[in-house]
Amino acid sequence: MVKRREKSALRKSLLGGAGVLAVAIATGVAISGVALAEEKQLLWGDTHLHSTYSSDAFTNGNLTASPDTAYRYAKGMPVVHPGHKARVQIGTPLDFLVVSDHAEYLGVIRSLYLNPMITEGLTWREMLWTRFVQYLLRDAIDGQEGRELFTSILPKPSDNAVMAMEGWEEDRVSGLIPRQPTVEIDTWKLITDTADAHNEPGEFTALIGWEYSLIPGGANLHRIVMADIDAEQAQTFAPFGFDDSSFPSDLWSWLEKTSAATGGNFLAIPHNSNISKGSMFDVRDIRGNDINQDYAEIRRYWEPVVEITQIKGDSETHPALSPDDPFADFETYPYYIQRDWTDYVPQPGDYIRSALKTGLELESTMGVNPYQFGVIGSTDAHTALPSAEEDNFHGKMATDSIPSRKDGGWSDDARGTFGWGMSASGLAAVWAAENTREAIVAAMRRREVYATSGPRIAVRTYGGLNLPPTVLETPGFPDSIQTQAVPMGGEIMGAGVGDRFSLAIEAQADPKSGHLDRIQVVKGWIDASGETQERVYDAAWSGDDRLLPDGALAAVGSSVDLNTGLTANTIGSPRLTAVWQDPEFDPAQSAFYYVRVLQIPTARHSLLDKLALGNEDIDTRRPDTIQERAYTSPIWYRP
Repeated sequence: MVKRREKSALRKSLLGGAGVLAVAIATGVAISGVALAEEKQLLWGDTHLHSTYSSDAFTNGNLTASPDTAYRYAKGMPVVHPGHKARVQIGTPLDFLVVSDHAEYLGVIRSLYLNPMITEGLTWREMLWTRFVQYLLRDAIDGQEGRELFTSILPKPSDNAVMAMEGWEEDRVSGLIPRQPTVEIDTWKLITDTADAHNEPGEFTALIGWEYSLIPGGANLHRIVMADIDAEQAQTFAPFGFDDSSFPSDLWSWLEKTSAATGGNFLAIPHNSNISKGSMFDVRDIRGNDINQDYAEIRRYWEPVVEITQIKGDSETHPALSPDDPFADFETYPYYIQRDWTDYVPQPGDYIRSALKTGLELESTMGVNPYQFGVIGSTDAHTALPSAEEDNFHGKMATDSIPSRKDGGWSDDARGTFGWGMSASGLAAVWAAENTREAIVAAMRRREVYATSGPRIAVRTYGGLNLPPTVLETPGFPDSIQTQAVPMGGEIMGAGVGDRFSLAIEAQADPKSGHLDRIQVVKGWIDASGETQERVYDAAWSGDDRLLPDGALAAVGSSVDLNTGLTANTIGSPRLTAVWQDPEFDPAQSAFYYVRVLQIPTARHSLLDKLALGNEDIDTRRPDTIQERAYTSPIWYRP
């Protein structure tokens, strides 16, 4: 039985996704479910972008690029780069954008810098450090706590800065240090008003959001919060930051209250989990308690989507966690955010594929999967320029956009926030009913979304049981299979003996980038002994002579001219399709399936910089070519 999903209360909607297809099981008992039948369009956007009003963006050189700059750039207009001041323009405009400045001290650093009372004899960084701690003291925050809050923004204070701060208490008591209690409120109003000014339903969507920037002990547990609200609704509250609470569960409680108060639909997107020190997708919460059913239900509801790829590397998986996957070592980012050097140690709680397997384990014991999420990509650029194009990449920070600055060790700076170590990634792809705030948030909530590392690889996937090999040629596809299959993000339940899980997959190359190498299906499951397993299957590929005797595929090769950085596209295919059946499907075992589409090699931005500098001896410490990719949201099977 298949029917349209109706909006329901929190706990009643937790099992819903892009669709649930229930199948009559062997006993004859039918499980009711849902599937979506409305026509959708593919939209491209970025949900993670910082402007001059984020403290770390400002202190790393973005003194000018505002949310207005961000929206104009995303729409295809030329803008001035905040670092080198040249005119820049996106290669292909976006359909939607979230300017997600840090909630913590929103606009404060910029305001302090622009305040005319400058402390003499200090560099501008020393002055900012000094006056920020003074600002915290005016805000009744302990000075030591202020130092800890600020260590991820500015370097350790110099002796000059320490000497200049000897008069903290005197200045605070006398009122010489101006307290600006309206800075954050005024900045939030500006950001939300700008979003409304640029929002054009049906043409371009400017979504309102911010970043909750939790980082306990250097573990990145940040979330992007976004909603389908307008500026008037947004201005009834202040963005929730880690200075409000250092527990994500408090953020979710706040989202529930604020959603009810505003009538808006909110969600939180965990991002950059590869540097979470194992904490983002752990089996325990941040308080150290084992995850229970209540926690799992609430987290699953408020965090239906996660960020799988961005400038600070890829979070799909790691060679240490997926040793049998030859494509696991993709844009690996071996740094933590904290200032003190700590060796990078990949853990299951850091990566998406491991989290999906952990979710199956947790569901098997308590009936709820807290990690049943879809995936998107976004940039996390702090330039206000959502640039994910290898040949038009503007770096993470405004100070990191000039090739000559990346030589001489910049690419492996201990902080890992500069240079050729950064990825020109990623994009959020959304299958939405229309280009509006409401439709985009609804698509994310049902998980009908996917990620790419930059190119606009178009992908559709539908999962069902026993789909015929000709299903992609069925007249009216995909509407013709709405009662047989669910789109990415959906669920299948109750297969019988002899049934086969099937995926219908279409992938189209970005006409401005490389052809496609292959389509892969990544499966994770719980075996008969209760252990989680994973396997990667090649489902379709370019070329007829690549299949080796052992069932593996020969490498696609390369058509990149290393002297120019141009890709000839003499290999690969502009379109690949597959109707894939799981050869090891067991109807008694829970599983997830997602699709990974690989491009042929193209030039990485580090090669283009090296060529621009005219020095072939430069060691970027990164490969010259890259196999860009797309990751779809999973489809889950339950017995």
